[in-house]
Amino acid sequence: MALTQDEQLGKLYNALADRVLEPGDPVYVAQVNCQGHNDAIAEIAAEIRWQAGGGVCLFTGQRGTGKSTELKRLQQRLEAMQAVVFYADLSEYMLLTKEVEISDFLVSVAGAMSEQIEARYGASPANRSYWQRFTEFMQTKVEIKEFGAKLPGMDIKAALKSDPDFKLRVQEASRGHVAQLAREAHDFLAEAVGFVREKEGDSACKVVLLIDSVERIRGVGSEAMRVYESVRNLFFGHAELLRVPLLHIVYTIPPYLSVLGPGAGALMGGAVPRRLVSTHIFQDHSPDPDPAGLEVLRTVIARRYPDWEKLFQQAALDQLAVSSGGDLREFFRLIRLCLPSVRDDSQLPLSPAAVEQSENAARSEMLPIPGEHLAWLQRIAKTHATCLENDADLPTLAHFLDNRLVLNYRNGRDWYDVHPLLRELVDAHFVRTAS
Repeated sequence: MALTQDEQLGKLYNALADRVLEPGDPVYVAQVNCQGHNDAIAEIAAEIRWQAGGGVCLFTGQRGTGKSTELKRLQQRLEAMQAVVFYADLSEYMLLTKEVEISDFLVSVAGAMSEQIEARYGASPANRSYWQRFTEFMQTKVEIKEFGAKLPGMDIKAALKSDPDFKLRVQEASRGHVAQLAREAHDFLAEAVGFVREKEGDSACKVVLLIDSVERIRGVGSEAMRVYESVRNLFFGHAELLRVPLLHIVYTIPPYLSVLGPGAGALMGGAVPRRLVSTHIFQDHSPDPDPAGLEVLRTVIARRYPDWEKLFQQAALDQLAVSSGGDLREFFRLIRLCLPSVRDDSQLPLSPAAVEQSENAARSEMLPIPGEHLAWLQRIAKTHATCLENDADLPTLAHFLDNRLVLNYRNGRDWYDVHPLLRELVDAHFVRTAS
């Protein structure tokens, strides 16, 4: 039989493409990230409203939980409070797979603020961009002449993002001048607040900078532990330098940071990290599906493609929801994996048996898993805690969280579990011990 619904399959496929939702998008479903009385965005907005003289807020969650979408909602909420809000994606300014130091981090933050102000107002404080100021600082204070000769203006931004050797040279050259560099960056950001207030004609308006993608800093291979240690040092060893007088800053942070060393927020004026978790798809500390969570994910699909029941049986869609662990990005990906294999109308709507192929494909991407990792995953499945025993194992835990082998949930309190597609493998693993 011919496939007459090919166009509909294509529409569903494209409707589930990964994208950041702007405020007011009709496909947005608040229940995904506003569970019960927990609304991270409302809490951050309230903190900023109450903060006097600037402050720091921290925002975290695993990939796929919708942090960037929620930051857009935060921006809208703050602007409704008459705040002036700037958004910057740090991945456009930093190389996120190498060690980070306070020097290149502050340079990137100040550079991002400088660009955002110039884009909005067509000018910079004192008619000099931060990149120009940084170049002059490195020439006069650190005396690296090549900054002016070879890398003027925006080239510094490009080099910090893509050239590991240049990033390293900046770090090495700045280590003896951290206090001065931080003061220069803080001075620029304070001037930026004054400049914005002048442009807005409001000497008391709140100025907010949203820094996205910090959570994407992650180590690779043999450098992994050094990168994670550098993140800890950034948020603990230099916490006071991440606060900027007059400016309100929201940093996204990696989900492993609270495991690395709890209390980072306390060092920055008491900021408590607000966390996005996977959709409430399971009963508390249980693998049993939660009917309310399944209904939320059906609503998500219906908003994006109202006729989904012509293509999937409800039992099949619910099966994929459970197999995704409530991770929205994973849920969309599993559905999309099912669609190219449809060859004729007799296969539609897809049954639970028909979607197993996509589940197997997704599971295969997480394999193989070393025996020692399976033993750790067993402990997580049993205790619903991270079970991190020493710092040397941190890269492994970060790998679990970054690649969604372990998912974070909240049913009143936070808990963890292994990815549902790995449960059978983890449960079957037998840890051999010496007799």
